[in-house]
Amino acid sequence: MPELPEVETVRRGLEQRTSGFTIKAVAVLRDRAVASPPDPSAFIHALEGCTVESWSRRGKYLIAELSRGDSDAGHWGVHLRMTGQFLWLEHPQEPCSHTRVQFWNAAGQELRFIDTRSFGQMWWVPAGQPVDTVITGLQRLGPEPLGLDFTATYLRQRLRGSSRPIKNALLDQAVVAGVGNIYADESLFAAGIRPHTASGSLSRPRLESLRQALVEVLSISIGAGGTTFSDFRDLTGTNGNYGGVALVYRRGGEPCRRCGQPIQRQKLAGRSSHWCPNCQH
Repeated sequence: MPELPEVETVRRGLEQRTSGFTIKAVAVLRDRAVASPPDPSAFIHALEGCTVESWSRRGKYLIAELSRGDSDAGHWGVHLRMTGQFLWLEHPQEPCSHTRVQFWNAAGQELRFIDTRSFGQMWWVPAGQPVDTVITGLQRLGPEPLGLDFTATYLRQRLRGSSRPIKNALLDQAVVAGVGNIYADESLFAAGIRPHTASGSLSRPRLESLRQALVEVLSISIGAGGTTFSDFRDLTGTNGNYGGVALVYRRGGEPCRRCGQPIQRQKLAGRSSHWCPNCQH
């Protein structure tokens, strides 16, 4: 599933390509791609004629501000889920079998949403309505890891008394928004903390190390265009580059790039975790 760096990479691509993009026509090829309104034809009617003003990101959600003429036309929300991706096309091209939604402007340029597993979702939020009343998953999100609210003090208070593994806590979107398996493993390695360490046992200095590691790892990955291990592509169809420099993720049994010890792999909460038994304590 795309995590914060991948979604941020997509946001930047959308901002570059579609700010000022006036939607002349919309085609919904798979009804389940539209979560709200319930009737996809209402989604089409709401977006046709709108201009995309800007894109923002909250956790793994993408949100566009829409206008119609000089009026507010609400918001367009997107969650890529596991395999959703946008593709920008300058010229007409037959849709592949995994194309779910298409958007065209008057010049015939197309923004295409492709989703192999069909878990991705889109929403239209009417003007004047709070976005999180329609995209209700936003209500459950914790602070952004690159924001000022994400501090060691916050983590200490949020995790106090918790016996669940710190890896599981990092995957909890109510604790910190946008982090998934890749960057949880990588940041725990950078901070020298084993993934199964009880969250509530970590001191404030160790939590500060973890916070700094997470910020650094996410920032590096954003600069590399995210990570591609299976499905992620940016708007041009290009893979993310961070995966080639991952230090532990998906490297079970391989030598640690820091000390040479074999990287360990273990399931935690149904997800594979990777760590170095020598570098992480």
